[in-house]
Amino acid sequence: MNILIYRYNSICEDAVIRGLKELGHTVYEVILEVENKSPSGQEILDAVVMGMEKSNADIIFSINYYPALSEIARVYKLLYYSWIVDAPVLELYSKTIKNRCNRVFIFDSELYREISVYNPYNIFYLPLAADCDFYQNAIRNASLSDVEKYTHNITFVGSLYTEKCPYDKVKNLSPKISGYLHGIMKAQEKIYGYYFVEELLSDELVDEFVKNYDGYYLAGEEDLLTKKRTLAQFYIGNKITAMERVDTFKYLSEKFEVDIYTASDTKEIPKLKNHGTIMTHTKMPIVFNKSTINLNPTSKPIRSGIPLRIFDLLACEGFVLCNYQSDLLNEFLPGEELDIYSSIEELEEKIRYYLSHTDVCREIAHNGYEKVSKRHTYPLRLEQMFRLGEHRRR
Repeated sequence: MNILIYRYNSICEDAVIRGLKELGHTVYEVILEVENKSPSGQEILDAVVMGMEKSNADIIFSINYYPALSEIARVYKLLYYSWIVDAPVLELYSKTIKNRCNRVFIFDSELYREISVYNPYNIFYLPLAADCDFYQNAIRNASLSDVEKYTHNITFVGSLYTEKCPYDKVKNLSPKISGYLHGIMKAQEKIYGYYFVEELLSDELVDEFVKNYDGYYLAGEEDLLTKKRTLAQFYIGNKITAMERVDTFKYLSEKFEVDIYTASDTKEIPKLKNHGTIMTHTKMPIVFNKSTINLNPTSKPIRSGIPLRIFDLLACEGFVLCNYQSDLLNEFLPGEELDIYSSIEELEEKIRYYLSHTDVCREIAHNGYEKVSKRHTYPLRLEQMFRLGEHRRR
């Protein structure tokens, strides 16, 4: 097929393109949003239509969902393939999600169950994938100095979410509502496997939050996104992620030497060893491979899914210790291919065990790598995607 891929510089776009080409497809890239993060609808239309004409595209493809691309595909009678890799993706609640040209693939089974009712023939559950060959090549090419520099006992690579937490911009909430929301968030922070926040938000509470938030994200009149769902997933979900990560690393850094690679401000966690940012495609794989334990506290808006970071870690043959996510149990064996925790106390206990049994870490990491290299590569996953998409009606 001739595939037009609309890019915004997602970490996995290059891997998707390599996978598509390995399967024999021809790929044409539209990079408008790589260079301009806020293109107008007309600019997107012009760039995509020009790309369609140059490539003679059979389908349009993107990482995450773009309502504008769905509409272009509908008008030009093409299929639009969208692979959801993040959460929340509020664009999924656009009225365009019902377009029959869509082939939407969602990595989180809970989100899939919620969204698929709007277009049941054309929305699918599909886990993410691992780019094993690319990451292993980076590891093989590591210098001795890099190996020494990036070898750690306990590591986390990623954001603490403190710098991208829109919840913190709300002003003048009443003490009653502010306290109630804080209580909900502290409770949800400790619960894995079930996201209950939306159920506990009254219409009156949501209205007060919106009233006191300048620039609250509002969907179009015909869209499916409610103010309550936006508050639960986007504002509160990201805030809980920030709270959990700060609390987790404060707790762990008091008991262990913990190394973190992040642009987030960690001044409030003085014992955490912050190395700043790291080059994603060249140095990060070395960290993953050489760390005894790679921590992965999952962003709370990912309700059940396996985040992309876990596939990246396993592709680097890194040992993964992550929080419980129900979809994990469908693809991996805890204690054999990675390991999971359900509380901060269990996390501490497992860290102590694995630091004194590093041979077990390496064995589990190898098993995890063997699993993803045989069953979860991008070419394999893309083949699954196209098989599912072909069997659905337009």
